[in-house]
Parts: sequence; structure tokens; C-alpha cells
Amino acid sequence: LSTALPAIAQELHGQDRLSGVFSAYLMASTVAIPLYGRLADLRGARPLLLLAITLFGLGSLSCGLAGSMTQLIAARAVQGAGSGGLMTLTLLGVAALVPPQRRAALQSLLGASYGLAVMFGPLFGGVLVEHLSWQWVFFINLPVALAALPVIAKLMPAAAPREPVSYT
Repeated sequence: LSTALPAIAQELHGQDRLSGVFSAYLMASTVAIPLYGRLADLRGARPLLLLAITLFGLGSLSCGLAGSMTQLIAARAVQGAGSGGLMTLTLLGVAALVPPQRRAALQSLLGASYGLAVMFGPLFGGVLVEHLSWQWVFFINLPVALAALPVIAKLMPAAAPREPVSYT
């Protein structure tokens, strides 16, 4: 996203509000992470992972369609709320789908993919902005989200909800 910010600021006339684009996302994801964890304990991870993917996808679509900085910042909050679930619940998905002896290898691949995203994401974002438009930095998430939904719905086992634990 950082490579798209100059184009976003120019088109949406929002140079003074660029920090809000990052802050809304980070605050929403930070607040969502523990909520998803607790709700996954109560309801199971699969429905919440499907919700998180949907929120992230709808947030991405809304970001790409934003016509003002206010709309973009609000859409980034929705995207961040979905992202908080993705960060938390993907590890629960690995635990549900992968036998214990293979989990470490898959989790290291997840970590490596994050490292690759950090390295090549800005380059890829710059290419998208240069050859298409800044909106494609967000629209690129939609095919991945749409592909993930049926896969998660079919493959991830539904966990039986547990009784709430009282900590008092």
C-alpha cells in the first residue's frame, strides 16, 4: 500500500489524512485479534475464519471503490477487522487441518510467505499502480478471498462450540 499512497493522495485529495489509512487498519486489526480468539473458543474457528475472509474481501472491495479519503479510511477499518481474524485464525486452521508432525513445517512456510510479502509487496504494488491504478492494490485481494471461502468451508472441520470458561 505504501507505494500507492502518493497516487491515492493525489486522486482523493487527502495528503493530510494519509496516516488515517494505516491507523484505521492497524487499530481495527489490533482490536479484532483477541476478539476472534475468544469467539473461536466459543463458536469454533471455521465460521469466524469465513467471516474474517469476507470482511477482508468486502473491505478490500470498498477500499478500491472509495471516492474520498473518509470512505477509504472507513473501508480500511473493515479490512483491518477482517485481517485481525486472518492473522489469528489461520494458525487455528493449520492446527485443524494438518497433523501435529507436519504443523511446524507448514507454519514455517506461512512465516516465509510473510517475509516474501514484505520484500516483494511494495514492488508488486508499485507495478500495479504504474500499469493499472491504485485501486488494484486492493482489488488484487478479491480473487484470493473468493477462492479461499469455498476451500475453507469444505476442508476445515467444524468444531463443536465449547462452554464458556469462567475466570472468576
